[in-house]
Amino acid sequence: MPNEARSTSPAPAPKWPDRYSRQTRFAPIGTAGQRKIGEAAVLIVGCGALGASLAQHMVRAGVGLVRIVDRDYVEPSNLQRQMLFDEADALASWPKAVAAANKLARINSEIRIEPHVLDVTAANVQAITADVDLVLDGTDNAAVRLLLSDQCFLRGIPFLYGGVTGAIGMSAMLLPGETACLRCLIGGDEDGEAVDSCDTIGVISPAVEWVAAIQAAEAFKWLTGNKEARRRTWLTADLWNYRTTEAALPGPTGSCRICGDRHADQQRKPTESSYAAIPTVESHEPVYAAALCGRDTVQVTMGFAITLEQAHKKLAALGCEVSANPYLVRAQLEEGGRLVLFPDGRVLVQGTQDPERAVQLCSQYISKMEQGGQPLEWANRT
Repeated sequence: MPNEARSTSPAPAPKWPDRYSRQTRFAPIGTAGQRKIGEAAVLIVGCGALGASLAQHMVRAGVGLVRIVDRDYVEPSNLQRQMLFDEADALASWPKAVAAANKLARINSEIRIEPHVLDVTAANVQAITADVDLVLDGTDNAAVRLLLSDQCFLRGIPFLYGGVTGAIGMSAMLLPGETACLRCLIGGDEDGEAVDSCDTIGVISPAVEWVAAIQAAEAFKWLTGNKEARRRTWLTADLWNYRTTEAALPGPTGSCRICGDRHADQQRKPTESSYAAIPTVESHEPVYAAALCGRDTVQVTMGFAITLEQAHKKLAALGCEVSANPYLVRAQLEEGGRLVLFPDGRVLVQGTQDPERAVQLCSQYISKMEQGGQPLEWANRT
């Protein structure tokens, strides 16, 4: 988890001085803009189709620090649209953040890439947004989007929203003190994924790439100081029928405790007491068992760290067919279904959308493990 201030030491001399030559020849960027890009830090949350494409744009452009956060791993169904991943990643079940970082490091070894395999929650959102200049939205989870937007408005960080379903893409740059927050624009529903998501109605890759291109262009404007060139609208496009619409972004909502309060005092700095004033930071409880939209999978949060080596041994001893990599353990269950365990205490229970059934399986298999010599007791918190 990031917890250190960004280094202010001069960047090392590039391996290839002409790496960014075409980019610097573009007058609005130039040499000065490229230097700003190299000094910038961005956070990308979600490394699926949209997030992986955004990460490529940021890395190839030379953004100094690219922090990638994703909770999931690569599966065969991802390969149709998630351009960074290949069959080897899916066969090995590499976490998306790690697989992306490995590929991106071979594209540009002169920048820093930070992969983090975790679920974004109120408990860690402060840490992952620490010391970044811009947050890029690559997730399709409504609760995470709202949490990120709230945190960005609290800390004064621009939030670059992006979303894709079917052939329709949307994007908007939300600025603390200048625009309304995401909560005011789309409502405060935190039930999880949107009703229509790529897992339920599908998605075509050109729509993903269109949104990523729009987001990346807006990011480059902001990072290079071309802030007056930024788009001030909510942009929507249907790439199948090719129709585009734009709506002007409203200003902060005076009665909103997220964007309204920030608008009234743009210089306010976050403090412990100010975090308590933000609903998603104050009251957002961890989700202990939640069905993932369209995936026949329930994510269970156990509430304790999982030692992968120990989990591998115990699950094998219980008769499961077990495989693993350094980031997760997969266990095929005798009664059908599969458990995927992560070190941060998350378990994906595949083969059901019933949270109660998922909790039962975790209780049956995982509560039989031991941590520090003590049996792990499962608390039924659905």
